[in-house]
Amino acid sequence: MAGRRKVGDENVRSLTRTSGGKSYAITLPVAVIRQFKWEKRQKLELTIDSSRRRITISDWPKK
Repeated sequence: MAGRRKVGDENVRSLTRTSGGKSYAITLPVAVIRQFKWEKRQKLELTIDSSRRRITISDWPKK
């Protein structure tokens, strides 16, 4: 069983494979979810920057 991370390592996350094996997931700290006021099942948009190797998560654009 894995233990908790040390204080100061709260932004270090592991990439895990979901049960189907075709998708991956990263858990986010509850503090981040609360800071952005995201809710369960809220639509979010991913922006992928291949040259800088970054993924940005933002709110779904409202129309």
